[in-house]
Amino acid sequence: MFQENIVQKRQGRQSGQGMTEYIIVVALVAVAAIAVYQLFGQVVRSQTAAMAKELAGEDGSEESRMAQTAAEAAAAQTAAKTLKSFTGNSGAQ
Repeated sequence: MFQENIVQKRQGRQSGQGMTEYIIVVALVAVAAIAVYQLFGQVVRSQTAAMAKELAGEDGSEESRMAQTAAEAAAAQTAAKTLKSFTGNSGAQ
């Protein structure tokens, strides 16, 4: 009976460790997703707007140009290679 309690406690600790590792991985993925969305969010919104207009039978070339401009701005931010460019606090936006 005493050995069963020890085994149960070890399994509980191992389960807690697995959950902690899982939470850390999820947090890292969330931070990476936020950084990517900060960089490419406007590009995705503009491309989606262009597709919606084209599907509605309207001209979506203006939204396509906006997407291209946003993509170029994102590429320039990425070339800067500083953490400020990911938070939108850089002076050269």
